[in-house]
Amino acid sequence: MLIGKVVGTVVATQKDERMESLSLMIVRQVTVDGKETGSYVVAVDAVGSGVGEYVLYASGSSARQTTVTDKRPCDAVIMAIVDTWEVDGDEKYRKNA
Repeated sequence: MLIGKVVGTVVATQKDERMESLSLMIVRQVTVDGKETGSYVVAVDAVGSGVGEYVLYASGSSARQTTVTDKRPCDAVIMAIVDTWEVDGDEKYRKNA
């Protein structure tokens, strides 16, 4: 699992039928200190996240293990919206703070 920030959306009208009705989001990877990296991924949104939110996402075969993505051709999935995280007792992020 990785921490990321949703920075955009993708709309694709022509896609594999198994991907119909799935929302696609652009996620930028974030370090545990909250610094954005240059790494991006397009991920299926299994939890209803929005642009600007921090999320947990998985890639590779793990991405196909959620109820939403089971047996679908996806390589990344957003599976949680982050409320807070801390590192070594130091709070790095709190939603709505």
